[in-house]
Amino acid sequence: MSALMSRDEFRTALENAIKGKSANKSPFSLAWAGGTLSRAQLARWAENHYHYVGPFADYLGYVYARMPAQHVEAKDFLLANMYEEEIGGDRHTDLLIRFAEACGTTRERVQDEDNMSPTTRALQAWCYAVAMREDPVVAVAGLVVGLESQVPSIYRKQTPTLREKYGFSDEEVEFFDLHIVSDEIHGERGYQIVLELANTPELQARCLKICEVGAQMRLLYTTALYNDYVAVQEEEAVAA
Repeated sequence: MSALMSRDEFRTALENAIKGKSANKSPFSLAWAGGTLSRAQLARWAENHYHYVGPFADYLGYVYARMPAQHVEAKDFLLANMYEEEIGGDRHTDLLIRFAEACGTTRERVQDEDNMSPTTRALQAWCYAVAMREDPVVAVAGLVVGLESQVPSIYRKQTPTLREKYGFSDEEVEFFDLHIVSDEIHGERGYQIVLELANTPELQARCLKICEVGAQMRLLYTTALYNDYVAVQEEEAVAA
């Protein structure tokens, strides 16, 4: 069995598990940052993203319920994160729907599960499975470190384009501005929980693996959006 890593070694290993697999690398993210997506394609992103991030408080709720009572700070973090998602000001999904409507779609289309792609369903199902079945510390690693901690680096590249290229207002892109700040805080807190509570070589190994898989899942999800909504249109245009 491998030896227990120090906090510094483990932190570096967690970061490396995600490195190179960020959704920033996906063709959809690159097209977004470059301003080459249409508003309709951004609307398709919003319709899918709602079904990934919409249940995030639910994912965390399952982890909270299974987190041992002695891990008070971890439970407090999960509870605060859920509060911020749902009732700590504007509901985050309402901000996402506001952006979606500015892209030309409707609340009804966003909330309709039939409008998400199969890969989005897979990501949502994976998040539920992690939340319900994995050790709570491993679940925090997958959901918060592997997924949530990526958000600020993704949105910092995309949000300026929304204003400068597409002309969205500050109100319409509030969803992104909010998550650049809040998810940086959440991601770092997730790192600290995992660094403290993954206190065996086995737990550390499981956390590293699930961070890697989580990053791969988000990259696959974002790449599928390009294949489903951008590449298909390009192929149809060539064929015509």
